[in-house]
Amino acid sequence: MVQWADATNQKSLAAKFRLKRDKLLRKFIEFRREKHVGRFRIVDLGGTTDYWYRVGMDWLEKHDIEVTCVNSEYDQFGAFFNKVDIVKCVQGDACNLAQYADNSFHLVHSNSVIEHVGRWPDMRRFANEVHRLAPAYYVQTPYFWFPIDPHFYRMPFYHWMPEPIRLKAQRRFKLGWADSEPQVDDAMRLVMSSIILDATQFRALFPDAEHRFERVAMLPKSMIALRGFK
Repeated sequence: MVQWADATNQKSLAAKFRLKRDKLLRKFIEFRREKHVGRFRIVDLGGTTDYWYRVGMDWLEKHDIEVTCVNSEYDQFGAFFNKVDIVKCVQGDACNLAQYADNSFHLVHSNSVIEHVGRWPDMRRFANEVHRLAPAYYVQTPYFWFPIDPHFYRMPFYHWMPEPIRLKAQRRFKLGWADSEPQVDDAMRLVMSSIILDATQFRALFPDAEHRFERVAMLPKSMIALRGFK
């Protein structure tokens, strides 16, 4: 049986995709790193310390890389919060980081975050911050036309269903990591927690990027926008 979303199981598709994605990310960072003298600064919008631990703390130290993870809640930073000096954690709104000047960093990173920031105006604000905070960026997000939403992987085609049907499903079943939520307000919070983009929308938000698909059996599964990989 195919295991879609258990990233702790190295045989699952999620784990395999993350390993492949990490290789691309390291290659991209190394490419940008060669163009800069001194400490290389990355801001990770919606990032966690656990993610960068998987990428490799020794690798970050070897390349003199400092990562600033920005997240809305401290409990989102992961198990290594305040345990490593090269990965800093800052509470903030990834759609409004006015405390940082333009090009305060060398690279912006974001992995499966833009689909959680809200509706289109919020996505546009998020994209604007990505563009201005660094000359290069790496943004990944799930693809709307792939039949399985990774957030609600237990129910194929979930994100294609009308909102009222998704609400009914959230109230009755455990669809992803979260349990069912019988109360309407709680269930609607889950329904509205993820808005997946298609390629046209993603390209409109990041028009100056190189766009790539990750695929499963030739089907596009997720999208990656890269600026500065030339």
